[in-house]
Amino acid sequence: MDWDKAIKINRKALTRIVAGIFALLGLVRGQTVERLPHALYVAATRLLRPAESALRRLIVIAAHGLVVKPSSPRSMPRGLVIVGGGSKRTAFQLFDTRKRFDFEKFENPLFVTVKTYSSFPNPLFNPRFQRRPEEPEGSMKAAHLCRRLAAVAHALETIPRQAQRLVRWKAKREKMQNPKFTSPLRPGPPPGHSAKPKAEIDHILKECHALAWDALRQDSS
Repeated sequence: MDWDKAIKINRKALTRIVAGIFALLGLVRGQTVERLPHALYVAATRLLRPAESALRRLIVIAAHGLVVKPSSPRSMPRGLVIVGGGSKRTAFQLFDTRKRFDFEKFENPLFVTVKTYSSFPNPLFNPRFQRRPEEPEGSMKAAHLCRRLAAVAHALETIPRQAQRLVRWKAKREKMQNPKFTSPLRPGPPPGHSAKPKAEIDHILKECHALAWDALRQDSS
């Protein structure tokens, strides 16, 4: 398998998808927006979530067979004071978010809480319940979405560096006594998976997912 060619082809396609998300939001690299219309937020998330998953799998492929020397901790020079908080760029998440199976909400399935008008006295006339003027109806907070988009764009440009991060991440997880997981990919369909692929990003994710699992199987054999 020509892993470099697979990375190059899919990276080019993902770069086009990410550029399309920036255009959809009317942003350029480095720009953020506080709020977005609900429909626009949903449309951007619909593209960004599978793009993140596909990129994560490209990084897994790039880390195939890679050996990185663990970084040794450096002693701080005496008298050094750290003023800033380092880079403000959000680091791209190298592992899939695991699914949560929380059964606490099903502990009392036979009892239903009925809320009446008395549960919320005067919600329309109490100033505490009035919508803030800077939060127009139908809009969504978008700062986190913009940070995720910027992280994806940066990681696409630095896939070899992200692969090194992944190798070090896996080494740290394997040294832990009881890690919850050691694989960057979660079992089953990836985040953003579509059962019936229609958009280009759906097909890209499907291909990257299959290639990433092949790379992981070869690494473990």
